[in-house]
Amino acid sequence: MSSDGGARSGADEPTSFALQPPRPQAPVPGNPYATPTQVVPPRAEAAAAATVGEPGAGRLIAGRYRLISKLGHGGMGTVWRAQDETVDREVAVKEPRVPDHLPERERANAFERMRREARAAARLDHPAVVDVHDVAVVDGQPWIVMELVRGRSLGDALQEGTLSAREAARIGLEVLGALEAAHAAGILHRDVKPDNVLLGRYDRVVLTDFGIARIEGETSLTDTGGFVGSPEYIAPERVLGQRPGPASDLWSLGVVLYAATEGVSPFRRSNTPATLQSVLNATPAPPASAQGPLAEAINGLLHKDPARRPDAARVRALLESAAHPPAAQPTQVVRAPGEGGGSRRVRFGRGAWSGRGAWIGLGAAVVAAAVAAYLVVADPFAGPLPDGWQIRQEKELAAALAVPAHYERTVPDPEAGRGHRVTYTDHSGSIWIVLSLDKKAEDTGRAIAGSAAAEMYDDDTGFKESGSYDLDMPEGPKTNPKVTTYRGKKAAENTLTYETDDSQNPRPREVRIFYFQKPGGDLYKLTVGYPGAGDFTDRGREVARTAIENLDIEGT
Repeated sequence: MSSDGGARSGADEPTSFALQPPRPQAPVPGNPYATPTQVVPPRAEAAAAATVGEPGAGRLIAGRYRLISKLGHGGMGTVWRAQDETVDREVAVKEPRVPDHLPERERANAFERMRREARAAARLDHPAVVDVHDVAVVDGQPWIVMELVRGRSLGDALQEGTLSAREAARIGLEVLGALEAAHAAGILHRDVKPDNVLLGRYDRVVLTDFGIARIEGETSLTDTGGFVGSPEYIAPERVLGQRPGPASDLWSLGVVLYAATEGVSPFRRSNTPATLQSVLNATPAPPASAQGPLAEAINGLLHKDPARRPDAARVRALLESAAHPPAAQPTQVVRAPGEGGGSRRVRFGRGAWSGRGAWIGLGAAVVAAAVAAYLVVADPFAGPLPDGWQIRQEKELAAALAVPAHYERTVPDPEAGRGHRVTYTDHSGSIWIVLSLDKKAEDTGRAIAGSAAAEMYDDDTGFKESGSYDLDMPEGPKTNPKVTTYRGKKAAENTLTYETDDSQNPRPREVRIFYFQKPGGDLYKLTVGYPGAGDFTDRGREVARTAIENLDIEGT
């Protein structure tokens, strides 16, 4: 409902409520979501700043709520940070915003949704549900007054990268608790999505925006044949027009957890009809970043049949396991031989060694283990980046790419149908880097399995050493495929040389391509092209080597 980061707003519920004191919060150090936007000026400066802020700032609502600044807005409302001058505290106030051109019936429905929003939230007593303090009626329109949650939305946080499995599970547990409280009160949220999950201070998680919530026994405000909510998070039964239940909200929670760990909703498509079709028919790739109990929870919640989804108790057990995994087993301590020159027998598992030979073998094992531990803990990259390079986070591709700092970044027009890709180009145009991703969840026609790039993988032998591959290159390239690995997993490379198709002045080109297919089926391709002869050739090969060595794919 409200956040200094600007959570989106919806619309729905009540009339007037007794004033509630703010919920006490004990300070907990180390909030990973703290941002400069959480800095709030002192109250005196805030009131003064409101008079010079955006239009509407400084306005006094219901004789007590002074609007200070906008926090966010949606189709039906704008959320303001405001000062409650009666009790001298800051609150969030949702201003109804309904277009004047709407028919009177639709305007009345919108205002009724806001009343229901307040009523639904006010009925719930749970730390993960925002407190509603009051509903102020201004010119016949309901303004919802609620607690100010300082932080940002999960949707904003995911713009910067994905969450770890433990953090996603922790947030999921809080949202699940809010949903359990709502369902126990006969309320369906119906719009669970990252933008409606606020990450507050002291690790608090709040589910907001009960704007389209359905309260048991109340009349539906949705027009016949329509539905409201975010398409990629809507459960299949709602798309089909069937009566939703608690399992529908749990489906949405499953999509949120998938997006939090994988970086994208598994059902998002380029337009609403395609998205709804994927909700009904597409089988998402198994989450690669979420393993164990979290993956089990996500996969279970995304069953198309609501009857097959796990109930809230089972989901809670799985999320608890993911959020609090068992501690690692302590390292075995091996004692040295006794002082009398004898040696003690040392047991490992079922075998037993004794004497001098045992200690030599043990020493070698300890050294090997130390080396292995170093390789695991050490930076997986080949080394520090060369001067003038930088790491660029590509959220849409769930990867980080090392590129020279001055290279220009371009992405394809979504309407062009080129899939998920990003290109970095040297100003001269001589060297370019392209990272592309073919997502298994979107591969309804099995294009990945039938592509030439996928053919380079063989089930048993890894990489096919022979054959030709259609890699969008001019005819007649010479190829040099080879087997390689990426973080201990199977990968492939190919280097191609060819002549440009300029009939008057053909020029040699060289392209180095790196392929990696995640266990879930998503196929990554990193391509670096550069002149095949001349001063730029060595530089191009250096760019290719550095880019490939420093490629960081999430979940690997």
